[in-house]
Amino acid sequence: MKVAHAPRELEARPRAVAIGTFDGVHVGHRAVVRAAVERGPSPTVVTFHPHPREVLGYQVSLLATLERRLELLAELGVEETLVVEFTPQVAALEAEEFARSYLDAIGAEVVAAGESFRFGSGRRGDLALLESLGLATEVIPIIDGISSTEIRRLLAAGEVRAVAPLLGRPAEVDGIVVSGDARGGTLGFPTANLRTDSALLVPPFGIYAGAAGEHRAAISIGVNPHYGGAERRIEAYLLDFEGDLYGKRLVVELWERLRDEQGFGSERELVAQIERDVAATRAARRPEIG
Repeated sequence: MKVAHAPRELEARPRAVAIGTFDGVHVGHRAVVRAAVERGPSPTVVTFHPHPREVLGYQVSLLATLERRLELLAELGVEETLVVEFTPQVAALEAEEFARSYLDAIGAEVVAAGESFRFGSGRRGDLALLESLGLATEVIPIIDGISSTEIRRLLAAGEVRAVAPLLGRPAEVDGIVVSGDARGGTLGFPTANLRTDSALLVPPFGIYAGAAGEHRAAISIGVNPHYGGAERRIEAYLLDFEGDLYGKRLVVELWERLRDEQGFGSERELVAQIERDVAATRAARRPEIG
């Protein structure tokens, strides 16, 4: 999938465009994108980064990094994506000017969006306005119970299994493997220590079962209380894996929350608990996604 950051980087040709922020690319977002892919021609996404609510002064915990969002859009069959840098200047554009500058400029003929989608200064633009400007539209109804707000609520509560049907995939943490304290290796369970985007929503402290690529993973999110830690760490022990992951990006699926994090009276007790966590991870089932 080609990724552009300005309309001039895309050829002006007939396009079916899905438009939205699509944070998380959840099931509702996927319905919008699929509408553009099925309608054609040249299925294209117009999306925004950073999140518009962040630019407008609200705190936003993201469900996916931009890199992950683009990967998920490509998996849905999108041919090209225009990432609009959302700035106060873009927010101030009248809806008609936004349509001319970003939709007409790339040749959009059909625009798909969720029924609540609004754009332009004061959020005065909607799909009816686009129709009045000569564009065909695909209005995608909201799916009951599926929203970024609900997904954030469930993730913040650690309900990772309940999130999967809403996302259309398991919950994830996405980051770069960096060096840690190397204690896991001395205990016989070497972990990949993830550095994540500070804006990414990470589930609460605890031990989780999941996977990274083809390997199951036991994941610890917390401060490592047994060793008196204070800084949050995300550490994944990849079962049956040998190799060097330092500096590489890792997308880790979270299948279920196994337990709270805790301190132990001795390293022997800690190792025994890790062994139980690994056994639970081997037995864990990937969540149903519908």
